[in-house]
Amino acid sequence: MTTSTATKPRLTTSAMIASIAAEGQPTRPAPFGHALAALAEQRQDIVGLTADLAKYTDLHIFAKAHPERFYQMGMAEQLLMSAAAGLAREGCVPFATTYAVFASRRAYDFICMAIAEENLNVKIVCGLPGLTTGYGPSHQATDDLAIFRAMPNLMVIDPCDALEIEQAVPAIAAHQGPVYMRLLRGNVPLVLDRYDYRFQLGKAQVVRPGRDVLVVSTGLMTMRALEAAEALAADGVDVSVLHVPTIKPLDEATILAEARKPGRLVVAAENHSLIGGLGEAVATTLLRNGVTPTFRQIALPDAFLDAGALPTLHDRYGISTTAVCQQIKGWL
Repeated sequence: MTTSTATKPRLTTSAMIASIAAEGQPTRPAPFGHALAALAEQRQDIVGLTADLAKYTDLHIFAKAHPERFYQMGMAEQLLMSAAAGLAREGCVPFATTYAVFASRRAYDFICMAIAEENLNVKIVCGLPGLTTGYGPSHQATDDLAIFRAMPNLMVIDPCDALEIEQAVPAIAAHQGPVYMRLLRGNVPLVLDRYDYRFQLGKAQVVRPGRDVLVVSTGLMTMRALEAAEALAADGVDVSVLHVPTIKPLDEATILAEARKPGRLVVAAENHSLIGGLGEAVATTLLRNGVTPTFRQIALPDAFLDAGALPTLHDRYGISTTAVCQQIKGWL
């Protein structure tokens, strides 16, 4: 008997799933939007701008709470950055949001000339960093750290989870000068609360100690490193995780102190191309200071990445928890 297609349940696909949270993992909704809205209750100089992406950078939370301080600039990232520069010159502290690919590629010159060269107090907060979307190269910002690390005056931040985003928002607002911060949006995993963690601008912190491997990580890869450390402990591998939320300026002193501890494999892990990001920054720091442990990188390849479901892509490109475990085991 042939069943009518009209009576069949409609199949859905996870090909463009955007969440990085595992099933059952604790999350918090829109931590950036809520943190900025709360900060604006205390500080009248905080304003928010976006390029037609309020909902997709969680700035809609701020817009609803403070509509008189919200500016919708339309699909014009260059205008967004120029307007933010103008508001900063008038004494405001603008938070400008868009996708990381649009800030780093379309608006680069405007950020450089209008904001960074003038050392203006603009906070650029950008969603979809690295491989956090399945929509392919047009939306995957796999080179943004390399681009913005090279820009003078610009601080670069890559938070791990919802807790760190909430803590980073007032910290970067208090910092005098331009900041680029990668943003995890939507229902963001909550990880660091288990480790009594407190974000400190410009500081790397050992979240978990270990004797066999030192993972120097940033962004969501700190979450992956912590998950991998728990899994590897069952195999007798003791992994230390050094979280580096501030990519520039780099906390070289802490990285060197940890890397100098003998007998440990050092692995840099990041949600970014292996070119120009945290891994190369750490490797350069080690070599310049004569510190030469066995060093490896976990990072995205120097390639335009596929579109598809994030769990599949994270496995394919080596940044899932399982892939991190396999790589570390293979190097030991």
